[in-house]
Amino acid sequence: MARGSARLAGVPRVPGSGVPGSRVGGRSAQGPRLGPEARVPAQAGSRLPGAHPRAPGAWLPSGARPRPASLAGVGVAGEGAESPGSCLVPEARPSPAVAPARVAESPDARRPLPAAWQHPFLNVFRHFRVDEWKRSAKQGDVAVVTDKTLKGAVYRIRGSVSAANYIQLPKSSTQSLGLTGRYLYVLFRPLPSKHFVIHLDVSSKDNQVIRVSFSNLFKEFKSTATWLQFPLVLEARTPQRDLVGLAPSGARWTCLQLDLQDVLLVYLNRCYGHLKSIRLCASLLVRNLYTSDLCFEPAISGAQWAKLPVTPMPREMAFPVPKGESWHDRYIHVRFPSESLKVPSKPIEKSCSPPEAVLLGPGPQPLPCLVASSKPVRFSVSPVVQTPSPTAGFLPDPVLRLKGVIGFGGHGTRQALWTPDGAAVVYPCHAVIVVLLVDTGEQRFFLGHTDKVSALALDGSSSLLASAQARAPSVMRLWDFQTGRCLCLFRSPMHVVCSLSFSDSGALLCGVGKDHHGRTMVVAWGTGQVGLGGEVVVLAKAHTDFDVQAFRVTFFDETRMASCGQGSVRLWRLRGGALRSCPVDLGEHHALQFTDLAFKQARDGCPEPSAAMLLVCSRSGHILEIDCQRMVVRHARRLLPTRTPGGPHPQKQTFSSGPGIAISSLSVSPAMCAVGSEDGFLRLWPLDFSSVLLEAEHEGPVSSVCVSPDGLRVLSATSSGHLGFLDTLSRVYHMLARSHTAPVLALAMEQRRGQLATVSQDRTVRIWDLATLQQLYDFTSSEEAPCAVTFHPTRPTFFCGFSSGAVRSFSLEAAEVLVEHTCHRGAVTSLTATPDGRLLFSSCSQGSLAQYSCADPQWHVLRVAADMVCPDAPASPSALAVSRDGRLLAFVGPSRCTVTVMGSASLDELLRVDIGTLDLASSRLDSAMAVCFGPAALGHLLVSTSSNRVVVLDAVSGRIIRELPGVHPEPCPSLTLSEDARFLLIAAGRTIKVWDYATQASPGPQVYIGHSEPVQAVAFSPDQQQVLSAGDAVFLWDVLAATESDQSFPGAPPACKTGLGAGPLEDAASRASELPRQQVPKPSQASPPRLGVCARPPEGGDGARDTRNSGAPRTTYLASCKAFTPARVSCSPHSAKGTCLPPASGGWLRLKAVVGYSGNGRANMVWRPDTGFFAYTCGRLVVVEDLHSGAQQHWSGHSAEISTLALSHSAQVLASASGRSSTTAHCQIRVWDVSGGLCQHLIFPHSTTVLALAFSPDDRLLVTLGDHDGRTLALWGTATYDLVSSTRLPEPVHGVAFNPWDAGELTCVGQGTVTFWLLQLRGADISLQVRREPVPEAVGAGELTSLCYGAPPLLYCGTSSGQVCVWDTRAGRCFLSWEADDGGIGLLLFSGSRLVSGSSTGRLCLWAVGAVSELRCKGSGARSSSVFMEHELVLDGAVVSASFDDSVDMGVVGTTAGTLWFVSWAEGTSTRLISGHRSKVRDFQPGRRRGSRTWCPPCLPAPSPPAQMIPSPAVTGSQRPPWGSQRGSLGCARPSKPSRLCLHQRAAWQALQVNEVVFSPGESHCATCSEDGSVRVWALASMELVIQFQVLNQSCLCLAWSPPCCGRPEQQRLAAGYGDGSLRIFSISRTAMELKMHPHPVALTSVAFSTDGQTVLSGDKDGLVAVSHPRTGTTFRVLSDHQGAPISTICVTCKECEDLGVEGTDLWLAASGDQRVSVWASDWLRNRCELVDWLSFPMPATTETQGHLPPSLAAFCPWDGALLMYVGPGVYKEVIIYNLCQKQVVEKIPLPFFAMSLSLSPGTHLLAVGFAECMLRLVDCAMGTAQDFAGHDNAVHLCRFTPSARLLFTAARNEILVWEVPGR
Repeated sequence: MARGSARLAGVPRVPGSGVPGSRVGGRSAQGPRLGPEARVPAQAGSRLPGAHPRAPGAWLPSGARPRPASLAGVGVAGEGAESPGSCLVPEARPSPAVAPARVAESPDARRPLPAAWQHPFLNVFRHFRVDEWKRSAKQGDVAVVTDKTLKGAVYRIRGSVSAANYIQLPKSSTQSLGLTGRYLYVLFRPLPSKHFVIHLDVSSKDNQVIRVSFSNLFKEFKSTATWLQFPLVLEARTPQRDLVGLAPSGARWTCLQLDLQDVLLVYLNRCYGHLKSIRLCASLLVRNLYTSDLCFEPAISGAQWAKLPVTPMPREMAFPVPKGESWHDRYIHVRFPSESLKVPSKPIEKSCSPPEAVLLGPGPQPLPCLVASSKPVRFSVSPVVQTPSPTAGFLPDPVLRLKGVIGFGGHGTRQALWTPDGAAVVYPCHAVIVVLLVDTGEQRFFLGHTDKVSALALDGSSSLLASAQARAPSVMRLWDFQTGRCLCLFRSPMHVVCSLSFSDSGALLCGVGKDHHGRTMVVAWGTGQVGLGGEVVVLAKAHTDFDVQAFRVTFFDETRMASCGQGSVRLWRLRGGALRSCPVDLGEHHALQFTDLAFKQARDGCPEPSAAMLLVCSRSGHILEIDCQRMVVRHARRLLPTRTPGGPHPQKQTFSSGPGIAISSLSVSPAMCAVGSEDGFLRLWPLDFSSVLLEAEHEGPVSSVCVSPDGLRVLSATSSGHLGFLDTLSRVYHMLARSHTAPVLALAMEQRRGQLATVSQDRTVRIWDLATLQQLYDFTSSEEAPCAVTFHPTRPTFFCGFSSGAVRSFSLEAAEVLVEHTCHRGAVTSLTATPDGRLLFSSCSQGSLAQYSCADPQWHVLRVAADMVCPDAPASPSALAVSRDGRLLAFVGPSRCTVTVMGSASLDELLRVDIGTLDLASSRLDSAMAVCFGPAALGHLLVSTSSNRVVVLDAVSGRIIRELPGVHPEPCPSLTLSEDARFLLIAAGRTIKVWDYATQASPGPQVYIGHSEPVQAVAFSPDQQQVLSAGDAVFLWDVLAATESDQSFPGAPPACKTGLGAGPLEDAASRASELPRQQVPKPSQASPPRLGVCARPPEGGDGARDTRNSGAPRTTYLASCKAFTPARVSCSPHSAKGTCLPPASGGWLRLKAVVGYSGNGRANMVWRPDTGFFAYTCGRLVVVEDLHSGAQQHWSGHSAEISTLALSHSAQVLASASGRSSTTAHCQIRVWDVSGGLCQHLIFPHSTTVLALAFSPDDRLLVTLGDHDGRTLALWGTATYDLVSSTRLPEPVHGVAFNPWDAGELTCVGQGTVTFWLLQLRGADISLQVRREPVPEAVGAGELTSLCYGAPPLLYCGTSSGQVCVWDTRAGRCFLSWEADDGGIGLLLFSGSRLVSGSSTGRLCLWAVGAVSELRCKGSGARSSSVFMEHELVLDGAVVSASFDDSVDMGVVGTTAGTLWFVSWAEGTSTRLISGHRSKVRDFQPGRRRGSRTWCPPCLPAPSPPAQMIPSPAVTGSQRPPWGSQRGSLGCARPSKPSRLCLHQRAAWQALQVNEVVFSPGESHCATCSEDGSVRVWALASMELVIQFQVLNQSCLCLAWSPPCCGRPEQQRLAAGYGDGSLRIFSISRTAMELKMHPHPVALTSVAFSTDGQTVLSGDKDGLVAVSHPRTGTTFRVLSDHQGAPISTICVTCKECEDLGVEGTDLWLAASGDQRVSVWASDWLRNRCELVDWLSFPMPATTETQGHLPPSLAAFCPWDGALLMYVGPGVYKEVIIYNLCQKQVVEKIPLPFFAMSLSLSPGTHLLAVGFAECMLRLVDCAMGTAQDFAGHDNAVHLCRFTPSARLLFTAARNEILVWEVPGR
């Protein structure tokens, strides 16, 4: 629960003081105190040292105040209030009263105009003064006439020869218009029965001029490299076809809207630069030409556009429409090209269309043709051109009205202010501005922004409200505050606006923000004439290098301002059309970080500058009082915290000592100063800051404070989303608004109490009162995120599903958890309950469906069915749906293309509908997104699909009842139908759409805006009187239409006829011969089979069970004009075996850390220096690591090892690909949301491993490349990740890359060829044009192995022979190559003028290639002498991945050795970031950390020394590289350039693994060993490498750490056994080898210390056990009882052996590979060793283990010394528990597979078993329960508990996973 509290010292809590837990009181001696200097008032006229009494630019008193500025602008007066496009003018000049400087007009008319002058639109005829004919030309019969329709003057161009009668702009062909607007609007009318031509000369970005012509003279589309001819066909409603092409007699005025950018891109694959010239030829009437970057909607008027997500046509451009008439009845709108248009394959047939029709063809097949139409025409195979008029809706219009908003902030929480009368508070809620009356709680809204509001300002008379939105370029609005009407909409010169400040009169508005270069910018606008119909005028702009955190216009002079920021306080003045500033001399406070400022007015109200003081606060707790007249610091105070209760005796602190209170905001009234700080307190001080008057404590840091004009209320906002005010008279804190701090995922409503529940990404569940919109409860989970929520229909209980798979019930009365179930393996995606509350259903991301009985409060699980719900479907509140009568359950599954309907009680499958229709035009499979039931009387089931339609099905038969096409460009995640079936509500992107469901021929939806992020959920209230929508915030809407609860539902209408009839359907099927279906399947009439589900889960927990059907389900396919694919039903292999894999976060283990990096991947590491995002792969996991703190996130879900990664250019999406596993036939590609770490999409692109991934520069496409067996290149659209194109390659390809300068170009390299792909966009489809170029013989016969793009048009390619060749992509030729390495070049990176190459030999080279662009002109004769190497590093393995910053100064490099290095070229050094073993880790042992030491690794000589200790250059917390904006390097060595740093002896990588992990007694360290001969010591807390001992040319096979009783902690040692039979003792404190001995002739397999540490036991592969002294190196006993079989385990425990009938201090055992275990009692000090027991287990048949025997493992039970546990290749897969005292087996624990590793927890009764099937099982021996965990990519050959049992280490090959064992 949030706390908003106020308190006074010594005053008890006042009852009813605002919120629960509020405290009222003030503190004097106990409150925060000020530094000593605060009590010393400065004398009048005194100044700080160094402060000038009159510095240049200081504020001097003036004799007379300047008169108010008269602001004037250029443009049409009066249009700003109506049209958002008419408020911004091409050129804004300040009034002479404010800025007398004259702005001269540029004499060069040919130079392109600055782009800002052309926004939002440009009147071409007015700007070039066509009526004067000085800058334009006319030829032939051109005259000005008056048009009766438009009631104004237009130009008439007529004549029999079009080429001789025209208007041309500009006058000369040597000139250029320079118009950069994307859209050209031509307002013209063809003359009846005449031809006309429109010529446009368009220049591309590469300065190629292309002529684009439109005419009804052209009969077909023609194109060349420099000319495009489009036919414009006007079709009259007459049977005569010979008139086609001529303008009909009733030709109407037409708005021709041309998208010049798409015209060049689609038809010529060129980038649009600017419009050079225009020629309008006879015969036509033309009103005007306009250019704009905005896409206007001509049929929308100013009064209608506010509720639609479109931009209306400005009044100046609009055609007049008489009252009561429709725009489409009088005019024509042609938009070309249009992505949604398809051209009919046959001639246009006659229909009941209006006189003309417009069709815009997107491509040459069929040929593009423009056909003009006044209204849309529906053809047989072509979609409509123009949707019906959005104004033609249903009644009432509007049907919804915004009533309330739950939320605060969005872009920030600093924007909250009082109205001048103090009656209301104004604050933003994402894209909505809310005015809240504090006494009544009533809200009113300012709607219009399309993105989050970043700044607010209100003038002193409550007349004008200014607002700016966050998304660049920032759009600003001026509002009439009293009426809520938008007076003006204009674009700010700033890229992003951070703060706004009005002058008191409202005539001046100042803003601070950032330009597109990131520099701070201050802009002053004149706003005095806006309320009178005038324009906003830019008075002055200024750039500054100083930081600005706060900016205010003074109350005493509107031309003066003040700002503060990092280390600066500046005073500003607007004079002479310029903004100038002067710094205040801060003296010793010049380094403070200032956060806010406020002006203190004299108590007598004197408005003169000399009477005003400026207060500035800082994060260090300082408050400076500055004399604005003398520009000096008068007083400097500092707020210091008081001593904590129970702390030491208080000591007086000096002014600069001790931590100050970080102040974030302050506000001043004539009597007090309010201060908000990051410690969560709002404090009120007198103006002399002598003591605290009042303080209020909040839950989060206070981000903003504001004192009301009467000084009685103090508004405060917190960064945690709380807004409230403190009443100083009653000393009560009132909460005004609370908010989620992240998007809302789902909502649910409760009818009886009128409550609303919401879950959010901020990991909270909140309960709200719908009547007051106030929060009642909040539940927070730090470990897992809530995902879904629903109320119990009858009890005060709600259910919540979490990301861990848990489903919990909460009591609203006790505010506590009632029951928890964990039957899901993945995150819960949806929850729903039957209306009677008897049943509850939940689904998860792994595809399981759970049914619960909720008849009693202790609800329980009834059934769990696996593989029912689609596993890769996005989480949605509408993923599950229960019918209104509670009898049916519907969901999307088991695949994305099917919807299944079941009986809710029995879970019998009643119906399965295949939604997977194939769109012939786009070649994409349709899939279901969300489902919802209609009223029970109708029996309708509504399904929203990925093809942007809503299909209405009969819930019993599955037939189509009706279809709503084109509901929204993006899929709809949520939809609902009102109980009276009157209104259909759809979440459509950032909008809400309401459809008239009762009307069959629906005229179109009503669209409502307000959300700044996609809407996640929509719902009707239980009484159907309100609608709720949730996304960035929660909106409450009133339904203005009266609902009819007793309305009789209309009968089911006949099935709609969509598209073609039977004949066209056959044609479509015959044309698509490759499609699997030739006709529409019919519903099967077989009785639905029952699912084989278990009655309830087994004891010990909820688990998924086998739910495979015993027969074929009933399946129905949608009948439409499209082809189909068969339904797919899949069963999980786990469900078949009856096993369950619960998530690691929801059970006994939680994955804490991953040690290792997959060196056998490629491009499997990404790093973004600007955002700090760092991710890499380790087996099946994506590890996201914070490089500052070392904290890790682990993204799991892949079923096989991840091969490669790709990060989108926006750094918002990460794609990961893995190979095939034993359970999947295809590889996986998972698409992750970087901010939330959730998998958004799962696609199966290839049957083989994905070799490479790449995003296009605009992030619209993702390309995937299969390996050499698959050889498939696939393109995916990132909007829905549907397959766009797939190509089978003729030869293996090694790399693929998009051209960063052109999103339409793609290049592949492989065997002897470079393949260039050109992507041709045809609406939603993409076609590929291929050009293959052979590799020249001079490069060599090697294969091309890598590529990267350089400066345009260069392409760098690496070869397998070590050469780098450079290609000219435009000419398609290779003109340069040089030898870069001895091995294959596997990686190339380019930035600026530098190239990085990485090879298979481990060499990383930096090349200077700045001169290569100049060599391109020399062709094949170019020499490589201009390319030289700047630096070189030799790493420890082949380079497989790398990421560098833009300057290529520093980066991260991954090698096949499993190491990630930080490389700094400037320092010539490399630092190990992530280090794993090259080989299998054999043993783990933890150690006491003495401190982290870093060495520079020397070059290792070839001969093998006895041992070398190579301390790793590990990155400690204080040594981590300076990621982010700062740059630096780590390491000791600084070699000269070019540098070469040999880190390890080069060796070919092989798949090796970790062999052992051991722990120090104090658990501060652990140690690992591997087959590469290394022993590595790690810090257990940070998992950073501390020490590495290296023995060359040997394998370290076993490891042991000395016990704690062996001596002092600094004398701890490691015993390591090697493959040559040697045993080495390493000292941890001295980081050196102490002893080397050879107790065995063959390889050691196990080693252990005795309990006193004075003896070492070692076993070898021949079965011998040697007993040696670690200090002397002598071996004094050898046991040969196990000879002939390798020793697999030696385990030692401290036990008195009298109860076993023998004497000894140690009890130890040895297990060998022949399934034998010997138990011994020993006292080595007395040289005694006696056999206690000998165990032999039966040998299994070879066929049962496929010839590979698992190891024989044994261990003493730590919680019962008489027990021994054994696993091995026996007859059964089990754990055998043997009692040494009873001499018999007492228990057997069954296992699913043969065990590969074994570990027992010392502190609990837990047993960990690893399997070759990549699974880990944890067994609770006390409870008899078990849980399985996945995460490894290979056999779990090692698992070890730490001595405290808090951690569990598991190893698979060379990857180590560290698990937490919570609460056990």
